[in-house]
Amino acid sequence: MRDIIYLHGFSSGPNSSKARFFRQKFEERGISITIPALDGGDFERLTLTGQLEILSRTAASRPVTLIGSSMGGYLAALYAARHPEVASLVLMAPAFCFARRWPKIVGEEAMSQWRETGRMPVFHYGEGRERSLSYDLIKDASVYEDYPTVLQPTLILHGIHDDVVPASFSEAFLRLQPAARLVILESGHELTDVTDRLWEETANFLGLPPNVPLYDIRESQGV
Repeated sequence: MRDIIYLHGFSSGPNSSKARFFRQKFEERGISITIPALDGGDFERLTLTGQLEILSRTAASRPVTLIGSSMGGYLAALYAARHPEVASLVLMAPAFCFARRWPKIVGEEAMSQWRETGRMPVFHYGEGRERSLSYDLIKDASVYEDYPTVLQPTLILHGIHDDVVPASFSEAFLRLQPAARLVILESGHELTDVTDRLWEETANFLGLPPNVPLYDIRESQGV
C-alpha cells in the first residue's frame, strides 16, 4: 500500500477530528499516513503556493495517495495536476474555485476591507482562537485554476447540504474529469457526521477492507 498524505482544511490543522479519524483507521491497518501542518507555522502569511511547497517536500516525488478536506482537497488536486507520480486522490468537499468563492463567503464589504488593510481576522479552528490573515492568500490563489486537470483515479465525497463549497462545484469538476467518481452524502461541509461512510468509501476506493479483522485487534491488544 502506498503512503498516505492527509491535507487538512483552511484554518484547521493536523489534529482536526477528520485527520485524527483517518490516522486511526489507516494505522489500525499498518499503513503509513503523514499529516503535515500546511501553514508551516505561519498562518498569517498563508498562501496556496506555500502550502504546495510543503506538500512537495512531504511527498518527495513518491507515488503517494493524497486525501484532502476542503482547501486541502483543492490543494491535492492542484498538486496532482502538476505531479503525475501521484497515485490517487480522495477529495472531501474540495474547495474548487477557491479564490472567487471568498466574496460569497465573507461578503463584498469584508473583502473590500481585507484588500485595503491587507489583513482580516479569522477564527482558527485548529487553535481555537482568532488569527490575522494576510490578503496575500487571495492574490496568490487567483493565479491558480478553478478546476485542475487531474488524470489520476479520484474519489470525491461531498455533502448535499454544503453551503461553503456547494456540491455543484464537484459536479462541474466531474464533467471536466469524467474518470473521477463523485459520491453525494446527506451532510454539510464538515462531513463529521458521516465519518464512517467517508471511511467505507475511501477503503473501497483504495482496495482496503473497511474493518480490521478480529485477529488483528486481538494481536494488537496482546490477547
